[in-house]
Amino acid sequence: MRKVVAAAIGCVSIAAAAVAPAEPPAGAAACSGCHPSAAGGPSPVARLNGRDRAEIVKAMQDFRSGARAGTVMDRIAKGFTDAEIQAIAAWYAEQK
Repeated sequence: MRKVVAAAIGCVSIAAAAVAPAEPPAGAAACSGCHPSAAGGPSPVARLNGRDRAEIVKAMQDFRSGARAGTVMDRIAKGFTDAEIQAIAAWYAEQK
């Protein structure tokens, strides 16, 4: 019985390691200065963790093009390439 339990624990540990979030892509650290990562507590700035990837991409592209007004996001978004926006959005969508 102990061997079965030990094997089950080992499998769970391996599975957890396989789904562990990767390191954030370049540029993602800039987001955490304003966007909260924790779900608790009110914030005037939207939480990005777990948001739909396409939603984040669209918002960043709209900020960058001027289609969406922002206090600072329009200026921040202009500093990212399409590939960087895609990578950041994918990473935040995976965070829970």
